[in-house]
Amino acid sequence: MPTRASVRRRRGGLSAVTLAAAVVGALLQPAHAVGGNPERDGHLQRQLERLVAQDDGPPGVIAVLTRGGRSEVYTAGVGDVATGQRPDPDDHMRIASIAKAFSGAVALRLVDEGRLSLDDTIGEVLPAQPAAWHAVTLRRLLQHTSGLPDYSADPEFLRILRADPRHVFDPRTLLDFVAGDPLLFRPGALYEYSNSDNIAVALMAEAVTGRRYEELLRELVYRPIGLRQTSLPLGYRLPRPFLHGYDVTPPAEPEDISEAVGTSGVWASGGIVSTPRELGAFIRGYGGPALLSEKTRKEQLTFRPGDSSEPEGPGTNAAGLAIFQYTTRCGVLHGHTGNFPGYTQLAATTPDGTRSLTFSINTQTSKGMKPALLARLRTVQEDFACALLKDR
Repeated sequence: MPTRASVRRRRGGLSAVTLAAAVVGALLQPAHAVGGNPERDGHLQRQLERLVAQDDGPPGVIAVLTRGGRSEVYTAGVGDVATGQRPDPDDHMRIASIAKAFSGAVALRLVDEGRLSLDDTIGEVLPAQPAAWHAVTLRRLLQHTSGLPDYSADPEFLRILRADPRHVFDPRTLLDFVAGDPLLFRPGALYEYSNSDNIAVALMAEAVTGRRYEELLRELVYRPIGLRQTSLPLGYRLPRPFLHGYDVTPPAEPEDISEAVGTSGVWASGGIVSTPRELGAFIRGYGGPALLSEKTRKEQLTFRPGDSSEPEGPGTNAAGLAIFQYTTRCGVLHGHTGNFPGYTQLAATTPDGTRSLTFSINTQTSKGMKPALLARLRTVQEDFACALLKDR
């Protein structure tokens, strides 16, 4: 989720949340590193330990490499500062803007079924939306070239969220915050990552099916891939057990903000909860050939060079339809990133869907928040990507 948020507690009470811009699986071994070349494994483990040791680094990190039906789990630090428990592949966590890939999966499966077309417009499917937006196509929404103004940067939205970080929004009316605003640019002319895009995608999916987006997720994504611990809640509670998320602002001690913010205000753009185990299964299905037809996948994987996810993924980024291409020094991965108060996420797969990497830290970073930490994070992620791609 492309937020720049800071959640603080003072004298035991929540003081503020500031958002300056847009808020089955394989068998896993519960060891730090399992199998493979010990020298390579030791290098990866040391990389994680150095990341956690940074002053503003995360309390914990978990990375899962899956190859040929077998997974290696690497962890450093803790998933819960209070108990000292290590991160676990079955911990629930906020996957932030990787939820956008889920909305892409729903929309593109409906394209495969003939219920949506990539050339369908907001005006055709959602005629009640502002007339100025009517020419925007589903393709432009999925590619972040729509020009829709970002509701999550709207002053009134931010005022409500600051006053009550757990406020329950009606997610189907989130676009109302910017209904009076014109497009930021002509659709297709520019790339600008916007939370409004994926809210509109979910509303289009509901409109053509007559079913709630949550039901479509279960039918079109969770069940085909075998996801049982993945959900889209509207409140602030996380299912147990969960990877705790923290605000890390030295010299203060890390503050647990796992449940400080509700997710109804991000919905299809960033509200999904999953686990490292299931997130890997999802990205192998969506980023590989298993979930979509060859024709639709060709559209999905038509990339715009230089357009990055938020935060940037490892290597050089390029944007497709609700998926990104990460060209690392060792090869290409398809995936998505995200950040939300307390969490920063990466999920990526080889194009054939046989190998995946999920990389989760339990603090937030982005290009506008802790850029040095993000730079270090991307370096470590690329090392893990190279381990994933080795001996292909």
